[in-house]
Amino acid sequence: MKEALVAPGGPAPATLAICMIVKNGAESLPDCFKSIAGVWDELIVVDTGSTDNSKEIAKAAGAQVYDFEWIDNFAEARNYSFSKATADFLFWL
Repeated sequence: MKEALVAPGGPAPATLAICMIVKNGAESLPDCFKSIAGVWDELIVVDTGSTDNSKEIAKAAGAQVYDFEWIDNFAEARNYSFSKATADFLFWL
């Protein structure tokens, strides 16, 4: 989604994935996505059991959305989000 500046014949720009874990974040997700608009190449959202429309909001923002059953282990959910990213650099938000 971001526009990269590359010199003609220069190396390809590095890519950035923003990875997030969400659960019932429908109220705050729109503002969150607005705040990061234009800076990512890949947006990964891992949903841990939302009962609101968090997944639909994330998809509408261009995110790749994955389900992850919450196993009371934050690191596992975060690492799952990283495993879905293909960008050069990963940023967890």
